[in-house]
Amino acid sequence: MPRWKRFAASAAMFATLVCASDCALGGPLLVVSEGNSEILRYDANTGAFMDAFVGAGSGGLSVPHFMTFGRDGNLLVGSTATGQVLRYSSSTGAFMGVFVPAGSGGLVTPQGLLMGPGANLYVADSGTNSVLRYDGGTGAFLGVFVTAGSGGLAFPRGMRFGPDGNLYVASGANNSVLRYNGATGAFMGAFVPAGSGGLSQPFDLAFGTGGDLFVTSELSNQVLRYNGATGAFVGIFVAALSGGLDGPTGIVFGPGGNLLVSSENTNEVLRYNGSTGAFLGAFVTAGSGGLNVPLALLFAPDALSVPTLSEWSVLLLGVLMFLVGWRLRAR
Repeated sequence: MPRWKRFAASAAMFATLVCASDCALGGPLLVVSEGNSEILRYDANTGAFMDAFVGAGSGGLSVPHFMTFGRDGNLLVGSTATGQVLRYSSSTGAFMGVFVPAGSGGLVTPQGLLMGPGANLYVADSGTNSVLRYDGGTGAFLGVFVTAGSGGLAFPRGMRFGPDGNLYVASGANNSVLRYNGATGAFMGAFVPAGSGGLSQPFDLAFGTGGDLFVTSELSNQVLRYNGATGAFVGIFVAALSGGLDGPTGIVFGPGGNLLVSSENTNEVLRYNGSTGAFLGAFVTAGSGGLNVPLALLFAPDALSVPTLSEWSVLLLGVLMFLVGWRLRAR
């Protein structure tokens, strides 16, 4: 093998090893910090604090709970205290304006935010106990998707569209997860009946890779697991107070398939084995970056990643590898 090819192969292997241990897998983790009305950003692999992506009170943000990315890729955040949905640049976090004004379509207290079919925005409004739908590009009101109190909906919070295309909503005030037709919003039944498995004040939910539904039970300090097809209780996935879990709120599956859960009362994001629920440690340590009452969790696209020193090293190594290889080949 020519010298330049051997060099290139060795350099490429070295770069791969460095990146495997130090480079981010996808974009960073965004965390709603309700106590100081910020959106904080953390490294997706290590949980290290990066910055306050959306600064305290930016654009009038007050008491945020949930967030999502809009049709244009920019960040949408529900400002519950002002009854608005605000938009921020996905590249800088700068305020871009009010996306959904207060009172639009009857909006009072935006909680769960979700981009759904047609790339439209769905907002769970705990002030009216309904789910409202808006144009995902303009924020224009498109109509009431789930009517007030449908199926007993009370204090709706986290929402997800399931593998079946239907909408699942955590109904906090009656300790259940309700299911609605993903096309019409018609009530389809209590997917997780009130109190099933000890469910007490559900905040957020996530579907796992195997299709099962995982729900944070805020008042019992647990994460509960339900059959993703029937809603039947499968078992306690994260035991009460495991790893210090106190007031679980936001939930998301992260790199390596592990489960990340916000611990509201200890100002941490904790990590658990995605298969067994065993505690793996604090992913975001208590108060890191000023974290105060963490709620919703969201992984950002790669565009929001900031290269680390290791990643810049890999990039420079790649350029060096190319230049040296080119010189050796030219001899």
